[in-house]
Amino acid sequence: MNIASDCRQNIVLIGFMGCGKTTIGRELQQRLGYPFVDMDQIIEQRQGESIPEIFARQGESAFRDLECRLLRELSVSPLLRQIISTGGGIVERAENLQVLKRLGYVVWLSAPPKVILERTSKTRNRPLLQGDDPARKIRELLERRTPLYQSVAHMEVDTHGLDFGEIASGILESARYFFSRMESASR
Repeated sequence: MNIASDCRQNIVLIGFMGCGKTTIGRELQQRLGYPFVDMDQIIEQRQGESIPEIFARQGESAFRDLECRLLRELSVSPLLRQIISTGGGIVERAENLQVLKRLGYVVWLSAPPKVILERTSKTRNRPLLQGDDPARKIRELLERRTPLYQSVAHMEVDTHGLDFGEIASGILESARYFFSRMESASR
């Protein structure tokens, strides 16, 4: 991005499971050379368990506590330029919303419920969707989370029908503009 500034120039990806946060995060990492931080992966490594195992053994609330702690750690990290992929439910804790906004340029990756169901049905690694009616659960969670995603995002990108290169290009263009405006305002 070539922006000489001390401000945090992280690109933070939020959005529902199956919307492409990890894949697009890796694409952005390749283009920018910034470290890629996948919060779910870090939590799994630290706990020595998969997300479904954490949910089963400790419960969703304990997982959300781990997310909150990690997000706070990232907000005080000495690294000023990272690509950060959050968990889909990160917005459900009110204390996370302000931290996300301070962390950098927040991009909400979205997709229609039908597309999310199609993408997430290929894996058993989605503990919140392991019930009788995953389509209903997706609709319920989206209804609750969509206003929260909207409240914190600087940009929304519907990932359905676009390739990852197009999405990454759009994010980079918008992030450049955002960070240049921040830099100008701080002078």
